[in-house]
Amino acid sequence: MSAEQHTITAGEYIVHHLTHWTSGPRTGVVDFGIIDIDSIFFSVLLGVIACYVLWRVAKNMTSGKPGRMQAAVEFLVEFVDEQARGIVRNAKSREFVAPLAFISFVWIVMMNLMDLLPVDLLPRIWQTAGAAAGHDPEHMYMRVVPTADLSIALGMSITILLLSLYYGIKIKGIGGWVHELFTAPFGNHFLLWPLNFAMQILEYLAKTLSHGMRLFGNLYAEEILFMIIALMGAAGLSSLTGWALFVGNIAAGLAWSIFSLLVIVLQGFIFMMLTLVYIGQAHDHH
Repeated sequence: MSAEQHTITAGEYIVHHLTHWTSGPRTGVVDFGIIDIDSIFFSVLLGVIACYVLWRVAKNMTSGKPGRMQAAVEFLVEFVDEQARGIVRNAKSREFVAPLAFISFVWIVMMNLMDLLPVDLLPRIWQTAGAAAGHDPEHMYMRVVPTADLSIALGMSITILLLSLYYGIKIKGIGGWVHELFTAPFGNHFLLWPLNFAMQILEYLAKTLSHGMRLFGNLYAEEILFMIIALMGAAGLSSLTGWALFVGNIAAGLAWSIFSLLVIVLQGFIFMMLTLVYIGQAHDHH
């Protein structure tokens, strides 16, 4: 669906672009029986591409004068390893956690970069292919930014929560972990056990929700703004006197794209650092 068509309003255009290609119709705001196929497809595809590129870099590494890609990867690996050493003290745990933080940063940045593609490019190609196959293009939906999908962002943060619980039990033992669950942060008095337990559960929930919602919220807002900028250009092209809107569309699109590069990398960095922090906290004894 594009903004050039006069049969839809700006609101309908945005709603269409915010609708996922799903495995079936949703019965409510939350429906665990429905899969966002577009988000799964693009997240898996970008993850495979990231792994392949990193594998090629590792395969072609030289000890002499490295190429730009090798130098960039080596710099990023050293940076993440340095952060992991300062946060996760357990050397055995770092063997898994440091690569996890590294690949999460690369993967998230690649998913975020999809936001820089023209808003209508892939959805229009998808609609054209669907129309050629005999489907109704009006109901061919596709969103291409996986991190702007709450289910993807929360899925990643829940994975970090489960890893934190795993390392907490592994390092402290099931008895030590349960003991800490009821005695921290206010002390080991039996009257304080319910309050301690409630605070611990609240902390786990707050960290997990904020970890995922921060990533989702920033990329969702970016996506909305790119759609609004696209509508400015469409409004300019639809009127002989709308050249100012068209010029504004180009200027706003360029400015927002440049700013978005900072957001794209920053959100990947924040998610990576919080991954290290939360797993590192699971190793601490209170």
